[in-house]
Amino acid sequence: MKTSTWIGGFLGWIILGPIGGIIGAVVGSQLGSDDGEGSSSRLFSSDSGHTAEGNRNSFLMSMLLLASYIIKADGRIMHSEMELVRQWLRQNFGEVAAQQGDQILRRLFEASKQQGEHLYRKNIQDACLQMSMNMEYSERLQLLSFLVMIAQADGLLDATEVNALKEIAAWMQMPESEIDSMLNLQKDDLESAYKVLGVTPEATDDELRRAYRRLALEHHPDRVAALGDDVRRAAEKKFQEINAAKERIWKARGL
Repeated sequence: MKTSTWIGGFLGWIILGPIGGIIGAVVGSQLGSDDGEGSSSRLFSSDSGHTAEGNRNSFLMSMLLLASYIIKADGRIMHSEMELVRQWLRQNFGEVAAQQGDQILRRLFEASKQQGEHLYRKNIQDACLQMSMNMEYSERLQLLSFLVMIAQADGLLDATEVNALKEIAAWMQMPESEIDSMLNLQKDDLESAYKVLGVTPEATDDELRRAYRRLALEHHPDRVAALGDDVRRAAEKKFQEINAAKERIWKARGL
């Protein structure tokens, strides 16, 4: 795989609509980078079809766009949050891709400064609506999961970051409870396990089973497999954490 494959391939549905407008204005039609074979990587192409490659690249570009909103939510651009994005791109696509992702994020930060908080927020809201119309629910869940990881990267998750995550969820036509569930995934106490499943300790056994079946269906790694092995691996880790929460409750209830 070429180091810039994630950006060198054509984009899918984001080429048009609010996201295309934001990314196009920030990055332009060419991102001047070398993929190691002497050619520059074209960011947009005339092909905007819903192919696997186009949808995957659209997913990754959407992640960068929303990451710019989450990273700046608390008024600070933390090295740890930026490095998490760079490291993920570096591990899956190489150093050139990490540099490209960093460059795009910094241009997005500059765009938000030039546009002002109110206008940039409105642009992000419009972009999220476009995502909701073009991404399956499970794909949007995985996008939210990456954003939660970014927000948690510095070890300090404050109220402004949580509010920003819940804003994005709502704008993508998803309940805020999805964020509450994800924020409790890595905890190992019983109370957090109930929050992962989105129920209270007073829920009946049947209500618990229904809640778990819904989560298992929505978060199953196979549902995001078309977005690439790296995305699927991240979904598998999340799926294991959901099952661990379920097992804590089942054990406590003797189910």
